[in-house]
Amino acid sequence: MFRGRHVHTIDAKGRVSIPAAYRTELQRRSDQPPILTGEHRCLKLYAFDDWCEYEQRIVTEAAVDPEAQDFVRLVISRAVDTPIDKQGRILVPQYLREQAHIQKDVTFAGVGLTVEVWDTARFEESLEETQANFPALSRGMAEKLRG
Repeated sequence: MFRGRHVHTIDAKGRVSIPAAYRTELQRRSDQPPILTGEHRCLKLYAFDDWCEYEQRIVTEAAVDPEAQDFVRLVISRAVDTPIDKQGRILVPQYLREQAHIQKDVTFAGVGLTVEVWDTARFEESLEETQANFPALSRGMAEKLRG
């Protein structure tokens, strides 16, 4: 599982170091390169095997749901293998940097089975919004867990 957050800097070529603990976990979970894709306000980094399982689940759902087809098209068409180089870096393609508004400082946030990759300023804004809505979010999560 991925937990915590780390801030790194992306270079002019779009390379960024993956935090060592995340890198170790990605490599433990699969011997294939991780998969990076776009999400709503950030990017998501998956261990290859976890990505394959997730991809199969959403493709199956999309077979019978037109809205899910749009989601699948967006997420899968943006997905890219991201081999980890000898310095522990991945290359974030320009189209994904633009989609996530990544400029210089990058926050890696561990969220269970995936790692979110954020522009640090956007991440902080998102945390502030989430904190402001925490009581309602907490009630909603409690209902789901009881469900």
